Amino acid sequence: MAKTIDEINEKIKQGKAVVVTAEEIIDIAREKGAKKAAEEVDVVTTGTFGPMCSSGAYFNIGHAKPKIKLGGGRAYLNDVPAYTGLAAVDLFIGANALPDDDPRNKLYPGEFNYGGGHVIEELVAGKDIRLEATAYGTDCYPRKKLETWINIKDLNEAVLFNIRNAYQNYNVAANTSDKTIYTYMGVLRANLGNINYSTSGQLSPLLNDPYYKTIGIGTRIFLGGGIGFVAWQGTQHNPNVPRTNKGVPRGGAGSLAVIGDLKQMSPRWLVGTSMLGYGCTLTVGIGVPIPILSEEILGYTTVTDAEIFASVTDYSDAYPTMKPETLGEVSYAELKSGRVKLKGKEIPTASLSSYSRAVEIAQTLKKWIKDGKFLLTQPVAPLPGVEAGIKFKPLKERPIE
Repeated sequence: MAKTIDEINEKIKQGKAVVVTAEEIIDIAREKGAKKAAEEVDVVTTGTFGPMCSSGAYFNIGHAKPKIKLGGGRAYLNDVPAYTGLAAVDLFIGANALPDDDPRNKLYPGEFNYGGGHVIEELVAGKDIRLEATAYGTDCYPRKKLETWINIKDLNEAVLFNIRNAYQNYNVAANTSDKTIYTYMGVLRANLGNINYSTSGQLSPLLNDPYYKTIGIGTRIFLGGGIGFVAWQGTQHNPNVPRTNKGVPRGGAGSLAVIGDLKQMSPRWLVGTSMLGYGCTLTVGIGVPIPILSEEILGYTTVTDAEIFASVTDYSDAYPTMKPETLGEVSYAELKSGRVKLKGKEIPTASLSSYSRAVEIAQTLKKWIKDGKFLLTQPVAPLPGVEAGIKFKPLKERPIE
């Protein structure tokens, strides 16, 4: 049994495609068997909604009268610095950007109430954003100062461009020290007081295509409430990690760089987020359709939380000092139960990502496809897989004399 993306798209156009979520396919395959399920099901939809650093947006504000060259100058959006080094009126703002006067962790733990992720959320919500910019002036761009309000509907282009999203599995975070610590994995209480994780497990896109057989450069996806694309492998893409016999990575592995029209998106699926004692980020909604081209691909989409394992890492010592040891390994079924056993004690668990919102994304993408509003794309190139031999390398520090 083999299908093609063109054949599936034709069924979508005719309203005949069978589309289910990655949660629903588990029971379907159990009831009918993998072979029959692969014959009947055309697309499996996935979803994830969680904090994703390495996110940002670029846009073109249009030329002022007289013209101003922001490149080489400074620009602020609601007091949050934007990068101006691209060109005269192109700006980029990162989710982690902070106002110059934010006290950061001088008042520990810092609250980080507003940053780049919040600017992106407000921009998508249609709110006016205050732009203040200074420039050095040139003969062709004489203006040296600009203060104005900008709105997404007036921008020439507004594009979400996230260079590392939808991580394929990730660390589970714990704290063995005798004090509370504040991390990008949330607040971790002393003496293994809690455990935090941040993946949607059996609904997560890259855990349903562990070897990147259908997800590649050019794959059309649900992004931030609109339609986006996989632009490249994400930074720190690292397929060569230990895996289960079903190919599921036992830790952080692949990642996606994604891009899409910000004007299509929604503040429900792009949420500025403050991490106490750490900083600001953006919580992003992503959904990826998996075309069922073969029984093998169907088999990958039937992965359950009980089959997905992640390492528990001590964020008070091993993580910041890059020590390789872990505190153990737990399944997502255990994590989602609310408590895990580790080091002889029961520890409460919490997720930074929302499983219910991941379900909503997968269901929304399913409806788009069934309604003929969303067609699949054939990737123009695959993501680098295990065979590429890629491994994430730490910084090679060299003294500057």
